Amino acid sequence: MPTILDVQNLRKAYADGFEALKGVNLQIEEGEILALLGPNGAGKTTLISTVCGITTATSGSVTVAGHDIFKDFRAARTLIGLVPQEINLEPFERVRSTVKFSRGLFGKAADPALIEKILRQLSLWDKRDNQIRELSGGMKRRVLIAKALAHEPRVLFLDEPTAGVDVELRRDMWEIVAELKRDGVTIILTTHYIEEAEAIADRIGIIAAGEILLVEDKEKLMKRMGKKELEVQLTTKIDEIPASLKSDALRLNHNGTALIYTYDTRSERTGITKLLSEVAAAGLVLSDVVTRQSSLEDIFVDLVHEGDAA
Repeated sequence: MPTILDVQNLRKAYADGFEALKGVNLQIEEGEILALLGPNGAGKTTLISTVCGITTATSGSVTVAGHDIFKDFRAARTLIGLVPQEINLEPFERVRSTVKFSRGLFGKAADPALIEKILRQLSLWDKRDNQIRELSGGMKRRVLIAKALAHEPRVLFLDEPTAGVDVELRRDMWEIVAELKRDGVTIILTTHYIEEAEAIADRIGIIAAGEILLVEDKEKLMKRMGKKELEVQLTTKIDEIPASLKSDALRLNHNGTALIYTYDTRSERTGITKLLSEVAAAGLVLSDVVTRQSSLEDIFVDLVHEGDAA
């Protein structure tokens, strides 16, 4: 797929010398969902704010479908929709008029049919004449998405869209994002919920201390860096691992009822057969064996720690 968003060597430094972005390079493909993960203060919101023209970059370049956001701001910004973290809506305004107004801000002609489609898509049609103050927090977030979609952007930024939303509404949001993708919208999602990225993203980007640590296909990332754990459950509790079994890859669980063995899925030999033989030779009797694949959260934590150490 062609690149729709191209960020080259983007830097943002403040007067006190703090660098929020340190030469960020990022290419987003048309029609994909990219989840951008990072700890607090990593630079996620600064990056989005800079691309959307809210924050001024110190140096670097950004183009959206070939339009430079600095030299051709109006054309570039028209292609972008932004759903911010903060719920900043006029409490006494009606839902439908709020969304219609956002379309007008971009100079788009009135399109009642489109506004109805968006409100229905976001389960807001029944609330169209309600004042914003009458809505729940989850519904207000849906209004933010409707506002961002009203001018028909090709790229949609969702900055922590499910923060403070309960699990059921969060899963509804995932369905909404999937439907937007089917409509051809490119989506960049920042989130603190690792399972969100794991559930809906095509690619994962990890940012820490203003630098992109990696951007990779989600499945390839988990296959490349994922590890598995083998839990050997014992019939009898033990206080420590027998000396004959001591290994950096082996640990005892917190209550002494299982041995946890970590192995690399990329290795030609996992060492499991040898381990089980040694467990039997040590006089331990196993009751069950369970395997677990490491999650995206494990990978994320490891990468951020590696970045901190560097």
